[in-house]
Amino acid sequence: MPRNFQYFLQLTVIVIRRQKCTGVHIFNYYFRRNSDMEEFKPIVKRNYKDSLFRLIFGGEDKSWTLSLYNAVNGSDYRNPEDITITTIEDALYLNMKNDVSFLIADTMNLYEAQSTFNPNMPLRMLIYAGMVYSSYIDVQNIRIYGSMPQRIPAPRLVVFYNGERQMDDRKILKLSDSFPESMNGDIEVTVNMLNINSGSNGKLLERCRPLCDYSLFVSGVRKYKAKGKTMEASVHLAIRDLPDDSPIKGYLLSMEAEVVFSCITEYDEQKVMNQFREEGREEGLEKGRTEGEQRMGTLISQLLSLGKTEEAKKAASDPEFRNQLYKQYNL
Repeated sequence: MPRNFQYFLQLTVIVIRRQKCTGVHIFNYYFRRNSDMEEFKPIVKRNYKDSLFRLIFGGEDKSWTLSLYNAVNGSDYRNPEDITITTIEDALYLNMKNDVSFLIADTMNLYEAQSTFNPNMPLRMLIYAGMVYSSYIDVQNIRIYGSMPQRIPAPRLVVFYNGERQMDDRKILKLSDSFPESMNGDIEVTVNMLNINSGSNGKLLERCRPLCDYSLFVSGVRKYKAKGKTMEASVHLAIRDLPDDSPIKGYLLSMEAEVVFSCITEYDEQKVMNQFREEGREEGLEKGRTEGEQRMGTLISQLLSLGKTEEAKKAASDPEFRNQLYKQYNL
């Protein structure tokens, strides 16, 4: 069976399972033939993907989630069943869903992985936390309108950074950093960002082997992409480069099609967003540049949410085409 067609079948199963749609929908909506009509290529819809981080640390094997929690907090919990996964499933808000969240030891832990530095993570975490706690209050039947104080788990917000930009081992991001100058707010959100690239936070990576190998895998994909390999080939090679005793290697091999699916999405989004940021820097004055990036960012986000990856790429580099889309989407 040709390798491309094999991947098409595997990806079709993945999308059908996630979207509960028919094979006809898959052909008509998620795939298109290329110019020589010889192979199918996936059109990735942003809202429907799971990040690789979520696949590993928010999946069925909670021992990896527990290992990550212990490494971050210096604890020594042994029973994975102490963890209750609270990750937002299929709930979309502002085109966002969180990577991993879980309860353990009276803490609500929200973990995110980022391949680019994002100073707006406190704001995003505020949104995620609101969604997670809203669900928790509903499930636990907590009476928030009563006269008695109610106990809730303490939030722990962590971002795992593995981008190419040089960053400190640890960095504290605060919501108040986004407030207007000289303004104080009544809400503060603090996010602990941990650099998990090779050479950073060595003790953290030593304490959590799955996180260490996740970092190695992402670096491997990046290395092979830089050499001109396709995403499929890069994922294939990066998995096989992992040590044979890697706890996640067998899992990644068994889920290779879904891993490719996730990596294509993350890579395409990052590439497009980098393109529009670069063009925004060249537009002129700071005010105009900021407004231009915000407008283009809204457009790109809408296109990606509709699965229009190719249009998003073109919009990032073609001002005339972008202006047409501004009118079409009333931006």
